Amino acid sequence: MAAENPVESLQEEATCPVCLEYFTEPVTLECGHNFCRACISQCWEGSDTAASCPQCRETVQQKNLRRNRQLANVVEIAKRLSLQAAKGAEGDGVCGEHQETLKLFCEEDETPICVICRESRAHRAHTVVPIQEAAHEYKEKIQAHLQTLREEREKLLGFKEAVTKRSQEYLKQTETERQKIVSEFQQLRQFLEEQERLLLAGLDKLDEAIVKIQNENVSKLSEQLSHLSELISELEGKCQKPASEFLQDVRSTLSRCEKGKFQQPREISPELEVRLSDLSQKTIAVMETLRKFKDTLPSALETPRGEPLGAHRQVNVTLDPDTAHPILVLSEDWKSVRWGDTRQRLQDNPERFDSDPCVLGCEGFTLGRHCWEVEVGDGRFWAVGVARESVRRKGEMNCSPKGGIWAVRRWWGQFRALTSPVTPLPLSRAPSRIRVCLDCDRGQVTFIDAGDEAPIFTFPPASFNRERIRLWLQVWDPDTRLRLCP
Repeated sequence: MAAENPVESLQEEATCPVCLEYFTEPVTLECGHNFCRACISQCWEGSDTAASCPQCRETVQQKNLRRNRQLANVVEIAKRLSLQAAKGAEGDGVCGEHQETLKLFCEEDETPICVICRESRAHRAHTVVPIQEAAHEYKEKIQAHLQTLREEREKLLGFKEAVTKRSQEYLKQTETERQKIVSEFQQLRQFLEEQERLLLAGLDKLDEAIVKIQNENVSKLSEQLSHLSELISELEGKCQKPASEFLQDVRSTLSRCEKGKFQQPREISPELEVRLSDLSQKTIAVMETLRKFKDTLPSALETPRGEPLGAHRQVNVTLDPDTAHPILVLSEDWKSVRWGDTRQRLQDNPERFDSDPCVLGCEGFTLGRHCWEVEVGDGRFWAVGVARESVRRKGEMNCSPKGGIWAVRRWWGQFRALTSPVTPLPLSRAPSRIRVCLDCDRGQVTFIDAGDEAPIFTFPPASFNRERIRLWLQVWDPDTRLRLCP
């Protein structure tokens, strides 16, 4: 029965009924049936009598074999259609070199091969397994990896969901805090505006009272000055008259000249002075409250981990050779300084220290929070800190905040903060690396042992007035080397 699939039907028609393979050199018998030349010759081998068709048993002449070229062409078309059908069903399931189905898998080369490739030199010595078996084995491995990847994906999805949920919660908290801050500061602004209005209204009333007294005094004094001017003119004219005329009504004239006849100006009443003093005290109280609030606000703005918002930013600092004392020797990268063997012949420029063996950093800071670390090692005589841009460079120095320097020092085995007077520092161990923390906005300098994060000393807040603050180092010992950590 012919197959329903046209391709299969064509393959059936192109198949030899003897070998059941595609026709090879197809020939046609007198009865019309077709066979491979080799197949029909083998069937008739050894027969001297008339031969018969293997399919219909009709007697035919052996010499009447005719080559069927059209059938040979049909066989080639059937082969190509078979290959295309195999490719469509199995993808790349046909060997590109031998046009055979890829039934094997080379484990060394990790590639599918056909049975002809198996016998080639390229794969003859390799381990080869059936392709379905290899596919099953690798599918199991892939499935195991898929399971792991799916589990990882589920974990990541869970993390994503948790992070999103946590972020939303934090956003809700920040929104709540935002509303609270807006509300509180709105009330604070209203309070300040009310206080300002009351204080200014009190001052306006005082102004009115003072102006009123001033106007009254000016009016009375002007009137009395006019009367005095008239009296003086009268007396000057009387003094010019003869004695007889001069002595007329002289006692009355003298009476009008007696002291005390004129009123003194009205002074500011004690009540007004009390009111002015009260207003001044209220103003001072309000401003002091605002000042305390301003000073405590930065320390109140803490992150959940306790680190102040706007933490110190680590910066890269270098030493300024133009400021180094001639006895100090700087490294080529300007990152370390030591005491030299002899005093160098350097230009005595205005920036250079000429008394104490000091050096400044190249970088200056006016805003923000910054930090860097200085390696002091086992040095016995050194000082580490910061200084104002305007610090004194020539002559005797004042190594304290009054002189524009905030630093800590080691002298022999003693550690001191260079306050005025100096403050002893009872450290549990000698630090080998010191972190310098500079807060330009609050005017504060802090020193920390970078080894164990233990605090060393914090200077009270100062006013830098937006002046540049620079690194400051001092070396007194040939065996001491200070190095700026990267």
